[in-house]
Amino acid sequence: MHLDTPDTKLVLERGIDRLLAMQDADGWWTRCPDANVMVDAVDVFIRELLGVRDEKTVSASARWIRSQQSPDGGWTIYPHGPGDLSTTVEAYLALRLSGDGVELPHMRAAAQFVRSQGGLASCRLEAKIWLALFGQGSWDSVPTVLPEVVLLPPAAPMSLYKFSTWTRLALVPLGLVHDRRPVVDPGFRLDELHAVGSKSADARHDSPSSPSSPSSPPRVARLLDQGARRLNRLSPGPLRRRALRRSIQWILDRQEADGAWLACNVASVFCLLGLYAAGKDAKDPDIRRGLEGLDRFAVWLESPEGPMRRMNCMPTPVWDSALCVWALLDAGLPADHPALLRAADWLAGQEVRAYGDWAVARPGSAAGGWSVGFVEKSYPDCDDTAVVLEALSRVRPEDPEAAATRRGAVNRGINWLLTMQCGDGGWAAYDADNTSLIATKLATLDFTELTDPPCPDITAHALEALAAQGLRDHPRVRQAVRWLLTHQEKDGSWYGRWGVNYLYSTGSAVTALRRAGVPEDHDAVRRAVRWLTGRQNADGGWGEHVRSYEDPALHGRGASTPSQTAWALLALHAAGVTAGDGRVQRALAWLAMTQNADGSWDEETFTGTVLPRQFYMSYPMYRQLYPVMAIGRYSRQL
Repeated sequence: MHLDTPDTKLVLERGIDRLLAMQDADGWWTRCPDANVMVDAVDVFIRELLGVRDEKTVSASARWIRSQQSPDGGWTIYPHGPGDLSTTVEAYLALRLSGDGVELPHMRAAAQFVRSQGGLASCRLEAKIWLALFGQGSWDSVPTVLPEVVLLPPAAPMSLYKFSTWTRLALVPLGLVHDRRPVVDPGFRLDELHAVGSKSADARHDSPSSPSSPSSPPRVARLLDQGARRLNRLSPGPLRRRALRRSIQWILDRQEADGAWLACNVASVFCLLGLYAAGKDAKDPDIRRGLEGLDRFAVWLESPEGPMRRMNCMPTPVWDSALCVWALLDAGLPADHPALLRAADWLAGQEVRAYGDWAVARPGSAAGGWSVGFVEKSYPDCDDTAVVLEALSRVRPEDPEAAATRRGAVNRGINWLLTMQCGDGGWAAYDADNTSLIATKLATLDFTELTDPPCPDITAHALEALAAQGLRDHPRVRQAVRWLLTHQEKDGSWYGRWGVNYLYSTGSAVTALRRAGVPEDHDAVRRAVRWLTGRQNADGGWGEHVRSYEDPALHGRGASTPSQTAWALLALHAAGVTAGDGRVQRALAWLAMTQNADGSWDEETFTGTVLPRQFYMSYPMYRQLYPVMAIGRYSRQL
């Protein structure tokens, strides 16, 4: 199959038309990402705690949760995966709160699954927090966070700012929760979820300090937790009262205009939980705004059983829109196309000029960047900033004033991105030099990522953006090139932190290195091409399963998907592998064969990563924009 055949041209035209049809009138693109039902369960929990339960909402959420149950009785963290214990416990508790009885077949199946996986005592931290709140477990089973942590100076070893953004947004609310350790009686017990022979979940000896805990922290961390629990039991004094006031204000200072936090459902729920523990109720204006923010995450669907309500875990309009601009430009749309001008105007209006937590590590630096959400101003991130810079720079408005305004935003974004480069030359998501080993080793939290170190995929995006701005010879850019080359795996791939996984990061890294001037015959590029072509599937596509984060044998392995096939093609294109190469031809043929009549592609597999091994999600725009981008780039060769 050749790119100049009518079939391939039709594939590209249909893909372009589909993307254009998906654009909002205001200029942005996005679609609700899929995640797991934990995001729906915690929404039920916080409404129950705050006393704002209404039957329409709870019933609709319960229908959605039930619809996602797996044949093994559990709930998974990615499509067709094995049941996940903690997610299943959260789903089960939400259904009990909604009124589902233990005798119902789906509840019996879920209870059997939980018992088979070790019962309530084997859950991760997040599930144990909700169990304790609803009287189904001991607070002593939850690692203690002292509210006083918010008073520690940034340079302190266990300062908030030694932890990642997402960890901070859990730590501060948990400090408020541990001050009071609230318990709400839901009117039932979850005794049916205890493993045979295990202690009851309300046993006061169930402690995170137990060496037999499924996710037992290091011994020093266990000793620290024992000390923190003793301190927490002391009568509150002036320092505690000051810490509580500071914690409440810290949370409120990071609430966005729409009432949410970090454009994230789970972060918003945790912050509302902290405010609830501090004594605020549903009548409080800050709580009301927070609930309104949560309502904006809700997506209502129809089903034969009645309306279903699912939660959008994290809207991503800035990210999606910038990448759609890339794709359409690569596909041949002129730089002054009306759709692209609308998108650029909207993206320029999303610039973040406020100072946030990022400034703690970079005091005195000028603001200027982009975040992922619609109105998110507290947390610009390096990844979104990098892709927006590329999008804004490539669109060409006729109005000189508009062009000058946009150039100012781009220049501020360049400066901010350079500011956020870590000392070793890489880039992370939200913070710079957020790599504390002490925080990671001593914390008793069981998140897979407690810090925000630089990673290959974001470093590649930042490098590509800066090189495209004419900064190829800038010392910081050369340092970033060295960082990427140093962090290449022995097999030629790169690890993917925010996308699944080695295919995602390898596609980004090769493209960035070539943009930065690394020749196509460089050993790193050649090794990456060998790795990629060695993992091409027999059908011509590429795929990688989320289990590649756990099993090295699955690196770059999995059923073919549109987005992952496109990532591989983008790398091959950058590396100089031409459209006439048989490997490219087979991949393009696979994309053509799998395109739907309306110009779309289907992709059920999760290809986005939030927390490796714990939380994944889909990016529904990926399946559409990346194939258009890859086919478009190859079409230029003819």
